[in-house]
Amino acid sequence: MQISFPKLLMTGCAVILASACMPISRNHGFVTSKEAPGDIETGVDTKTTVLSRFGNPSITGVFEKNKWYYMSELREQLGYLRPQTKTRTITAVAFSTEGIVDDVSVYTIKDGNIVSLVGRKTPTRGRELSIMQQLLGGVGRLPQGTLGDNQNLPGGAGGPRRQ
Repeated sequence: MQISFPKLLMTGCAVILASACMPISRNHGFVTSKEAPGDIETGVDTKTTVLSRFGNPSITGVFEKNKWYYMSELREQLGYLRPQTKTRTITAVAFSTEGIVDDVSVYTIKDGNIVSLVGRKTPTRGRELSIMQQLLGGVGRLPQGTLGDNQNLPGGAGGPRRQ
């Protein structure tokens, strides 16, 4: 049985195209094993029990030192396209001053807000030079302090001249 070159080429292209359609999934952040951080009980669990069950938090509060955050995210990428976030979960655990869990809040991707960036420029003083002005601006100018100065000669001669 002999396979022709066009059939082989078409089969190869079909395999390449089919592999580009398979999504590549990646987990980022906290990966749950048996329990999710949402299973933490308020008034019962402490910092020690939360740490032993779930490990170190993804981040702790910047201004609220008694707040821990566990973050997880699932991203999928199709071929050469940009990765798309499919699921995102942020669990915020607030502790009292005694170290007992006060509150547990779970946020998903639907709770997030899109932040628009402002593209303003800060004006600077001075004038803008064209490319030619920048390239030819130093032509014909001598460095300051080289005329009439016998002490520092170019080429590394250094010290004073002998008479």
